[in-house]
Amino acid sequence: MATTEQKTGEVRVGYDFVAEEYASHLFDELRQKPLDCELLDRFAARVKGAGLVCDLGCGPGQVAHYLRDRGVAVCGMDLSPKMVEQARRLSPGIEFSEGDMLALPVADENWAGIAAFYAIVNLPPDDHALAMREMCRALKPGGWLLLSFHVGGEIVHVDNLWGCATALDFYFFRTGQVTECLRAAGFSVDELIEREPYPPEVEYQSRRAYIFACKQVTTKS
Repeated sequence: MATTEQKTGEVRVGYDFVAEEYASHLFDELRQKPLDCELLDRFAARVKGAGLVCDLGCGPGQVAHYLRDRGVAVCGMDLSPKMVEQARRLSPGIEFSEGDMLALPVADENWAGIAAFYAIVNLPPDDHALAMREMCRALKPGGWLLLSFHVGGEIVHVDNLWGCATALDFYFFRTGQVTECLRAAGFSVDELIEREPYPPEVEYQSRRAYIFACKQVTTKS
């Protein structure tokens, strides 16, 4: 069995291989995704003016770019250095950096919000608890998380993306699994939204879920 460190390295290398094509195909994807834009607008309204917000697992930075255009102070973080290069090229006014969501390189209570669009899809279920604890740790009390993922129970292995040889596993999750893990990490789940896929020319044909969750505010006795 591969260790978590080995799996992380494989994901990093896999996205490095496809970074340029990934950016070419997906940087403008939100133009064809009205519900995603609506949810990001709602997220932006909750976090605007509260502090720095992170587009976690940012890829080429399309979500960070969208939030910046709505007045949110935003940064981006991704495991893949090549993805970070693409994000910096496409949105030079935003700070993008490398980082592993299993060990986020930020101080406690650093961010006012996290947008994690499909950030967990390459994480085996056993790693979810740690990733969500890290997200909770990095958020200010009362900070918001908007998380999205593929709904189901399968694992889809990909050897080729847009003509680029790669090796990536995509994990699908039941919504109950994810909400339970979020609550255990210290989040209050505010809202769960599911949708059917957009047309095949827009995205992979899978059911999608979005969760608004808030870091619980603890009071000292």
